[in-house]
Amino acid sequence: ETIEQAEEAARVQEIAIAEAAAIEIPTALTKLIKGMKNCSRLLEKLSNTMVENPAVQIGKGEVIARGVNKELDDLRELSEGGKEYLLQMQQREAERTGIGSLKIGYNNVFGYYIEVRNSARDQVPPEWHRKQTLVSAERYITEELKEYEEKILMAEEKIVELESAIYTELVGEVQKGIRDIQTNCRIIAQLDVLQSFARQAIDRNYCRPNVNGGSVLDIKAGRHPVIETLMPPGEEYVPNDIHMDSSSTQIMILTGPNMSGKSALLRQTALIVLMAQIGSFVPADSADFGWFDKIFTRVGASDNISRGESTFMVEMLETAMIMHNLSSRSLVLLDEIGRGTSTYDGMSIARAIVEYIYNHGKGAKTLFATHYHELNDLENLYPRVKNYHITVKELGKEVLFLRKLEPGGVSHSFGIHVARMAGMPKEIVESAEATMKALERREQSAKAVEKSGQIHQDGSLQLSLFQLDDPTLASIRASLEAADLNNITPMQAFDLLREMKKEIGLQE
Repeated sequence: ETIEQAEEAARVQEIAIAEAAAIEIPTALTKLIKGMKNCSRLLEKLSNTMVENPAVQIGKGEVIARGVNKELDDLRELSEGGKEYLLQMQQREAERTGIGSLKIGYNNVFGYYIEVRNSARDQVPPEWHRKQTLVSAERYITEELKEYEEKILMAEEKIVELESAIYTELVGEVQKGIRDIQTNCRIIAQLDVLQSFARQAIDRNYCRPNVNGGSVLDIKAGRHPVIETLMPPGEEYVPNDIHMDSSSTQIMILTGPNMSGKSALLRQTALIVLMAQIGSFVPADSADFGWFDKIFTRVGASDNISRGESTFMVEMLETAMIMHNLSSRSLVLLDEIGRGTSTYDGMSIARAIVEYIYNHGKGAKTLFATHYHELNDLENLYPRVKNYHITVKELGKEVLFLRKLEPGGVSHSFGIHVARMAGMPKEIVESAEATMKALERREQSAKAVEKSGQIHQDGSLQLSLFQLDDPTLASIRASLEAADLNNITPMQAFDLLREMKKEIGLQE
């Protein structure tokens, strides 16, 4: 009964929130719309003055509509009627002179002309004036054609002049109403954004976030708003929960294989926070958090060749900027810090950054994705540092990415598995596997030596073969114990030594 009452109370609360929103939203929209200015007179002026598709530049086509200016309309008729007039003149002169092949043309250098072939040159009337000589023809001008040319050119110049004057006057009218236009632009932009927010929230099943003054970041079933829209048909984005606060989980150390989704998780957290604080619903089942004043990100890898800065230098510059500007309400997202240098350098820098944020970062909430599994040790040293990992399932030599966030760190990056999935040549993959096994054996041996060694007065380590619990060295110890030194031949001793070197990775 208690559970049913709680569920009923929750339903009543949801209905109350929905009803309040139903009142609040139309009121806000009404207020926006009431702020719109009446620009109908100016709009009518623009519609009546300009053609529907004006030319990009005056003089390159029509800009001002017909019927706006009578003189402009008359000049256009004169200019457009020129083709018909020239055809009539060409026909009339051909009949008068008997030169049936004559043509009237125009070019930018000589203007209008009458062209006559050399074979009919003797039929040219004396009142025609030679203008240009060609290889196979002569070009002439007449008084009538010259007067017409001047008239047409003057008309075209006047058209440009009139259109420019009318357009300038129209621009002045628009400038008078610029404040009203800008006000309407701002309101329309807000309506456009709100409509987009609403459409996306409905289509993608977003939730209404609760942004408050607290210090907790709690996201249930958060999703990446872009990646989920690009998923192949039949696949769904795997949602994840994020919970951070200032007392128990200030810093999340995030480990996991390549391609598992660590970077996507960092980005989706930042996007959810950003979307909520600009007034949008967010891709999650629920999102409750205290407001943030800054979102710092150091993700991706790029150099700055123009300034002579390497990828690692850019990474350090950006990270340094973040460290100098942290606040108690900052959200910090760091992805693979230190990967651009040697392993020990990178690991040392990454650890130092985590410790700095913990001790001097004013409680800034931080998601730190890394392949340095040694950083998982920080959870044991600092109470507000917590380890998380993105889960995978190993199927033989294949890896299935489950993309689910779980507590705890991992110690395997599955880099060779990813190389195999990417189509790397088989020889390279096999060589990488052999090298990795050798390095792992060497590391295990070194740890065993450190654990069981004896310190000499000079600070050196003395290996004790009879106190080792390392599996590799234990195997060597067993081989030595089984050897009969009184009866072993030189060749058998050589073979035994060679096998020992193989076991510790000194010989393939």
